[in-house]
Amino acid sequence: MHAQEQFERDVIATSSGDLRITFFGHSSLAFGFNGKEIYVDPFSRVADYTKLPQADVILITHEHIDHMDLQAIAGIRTGNTSVVLTKICARHVADGIVMQNGDARTIGDLAIEAVPAYNLVHKRENGQPFHPQGLGNGYVVTFADKRVYVAGDTENIPEMAALQDIACAFLPMNLPFTMTPEMVADAARAFRPRILYPYHTGDTDVSRLVELLRAEQGIEVRIRRMV
Repeated sequence: MHAQEQFERDVIATSSGDLRITFFGHSSLAFGFNGKEIYVDPFSRVADYTKLPQADVILITHEHIDHMDLQAIAGIRTGNTSVVLTKICARHVADGIVMQNGDARTIGDLAIEAVPAYNLVHKRENGQPFHPQGLGNGYVVTFADKRVYVAGDTENIPEMAALQDIACAFLPMNLPFTMTPEMVADAARAFRPRILYPYHTGDTDVSRLVELLRAEQGIEVRIRRMV
C-alpha cells in the first residue's frame, strides 16, 4: 500500500476555489472541491481507501476489476455517497446511479456527463474489442468554470472531437488495452485540452507522448505517477 503522503497532487484554480487532484495510480484519481471528495475508479492495489477521506461521489467507468474494485469502493462509501456507474456495474454495486453514454446529471453542485469509451483497433484474440462500444463511460465533470474529462478505457474515438472547453483531460495509454502515444496525441489535437495527463499508462513510454506534443501550442502535458 502507498502511504497517503506519498501521493502526487496538483491544484487547479477555478472561479469557485481550488480543485485538488490526487493521483493514486493506475486509473484511480480523487478530486477535492468545495469540501467534497470525488473519486474515480478506486483500486485497492494503489491505496488503502479505508484511510482516505470518505467519498461524496464515486465515478466508475466500467466493470473490469481494476476499475470496479468492490473492496476499494466499500472503503470510502457511506450512506450518503453517490456512486455513478454503468448498467453492467449496477449488477454488482447496489443503489448506484446508472449513466449511459450521452447522459447528463447534476449531483450536488457538479454537472456530470457520461461520454463514450471503447476500442476500435485493439482487440482480443477472438476479435472482440477489449472495451466494446456502449458498455463503458468516460466522464466530463464541471467544477465551477473548469471542465475535466476522465476518459476511462478507450481509444481516440471520433466522439472526442465533439468535446469542448476541456481544462484538464486524463487519457489512458495502457497497451494493448487502450491507446498508443500516437493515439493520445491525435486525441489531444482533436479537442485540445489545456492540460493533458496521460494516466493508466502501464509500461508505455510516456516520453514519446511528450515528444509528439512538444511543438503543440496550448496543450501542456503533465506526467504523474499513474502506472
